[in-house]
Amino acid sequence: MKPLIVANWKMNPLTIEVAQRLTKTVKIGLRGIKDIEVILCPPFTSLSIVKKELKGSGIKLGAQNLFWKELGAYTGEISARMLKDVGCDYVIIGHSERRHLLGETNGMVNLKLKTASKAGLKPILCIGETIEERQEDKAQEVITYELISGLKDISGLALSLLSIAYEPIWAIGSGRTADPDEIMTAQLLIKKILTGLYSSITAQKIRILYGGSVMGTNAYEFTKVVGMDGLLVGGASLNATEFVNIVKALTK
Repeated sequence: MKPLIVANWKMNPLTIEVAQRLTKTVKIGLRGIKDIEVILCPPFTSLSIVKKELKGSGIKLGAQNLFWKELGAYTGEISARMLKDVGCDYVIIGHSERRHLLGETNGMVNLKLKTASKAGLKPILCIGETIEERQEDKAQEVITYELISGLKDISGLALSLLSIAYEPIWAIGSGRTADPDEIMTAQLLIKKILTGLYSSITAQKIRILYGGSVMGTNAYEFTKVVGMDGLLVGGASLNATEFVNIVKALTK
């Protein structure tokens, strides 16, 4: 199973031209790397140009969100079918910024997971606790609830497409990362929950990523030392050199 490195550009960069340059630089920097699966998730406005720029590189295209309806009067939303049509292979679902800034619920996350999988998109389910929840010793409770709620009635093919990103919310964009023991504890808990819901074989097949202030200097530790199956990279993915360094750290 290849490590999975996902670049979440969020609401950046500002223009399609900048997105194209960033994509081209990353593509050149990662030329020849075959043992790591790399995904770029630009804003919706840049999906087409990034897909075009990635042609022949082996780097995949992902989206940052979707809606659970195929079409209709849902102003401002985008469907799985639209994302497939533009060339997406992956989609991020349940990111903490959507949960906490936009009120996305576990029920919505569950609907999006089902919709993505049905369309053949590979969902990256994000889960993680706030600093207050960790300080109150509720981190494991939050992870358990978000995972079980998100995966309600998910099985079969949908599971084979799934990756899970553990992102402690207090580490996102803060420059602070969870320590190895915290990450390992979360990873083991996720595998335990997956084993309970499905089986140990299924649990081993689902990639578990870490996200939260990931950089070239800590990427090796998170994957090779802690044993995560990949990384969800935010701010650092907007710097082509830094993102290339993150990916290359996994080849050592």
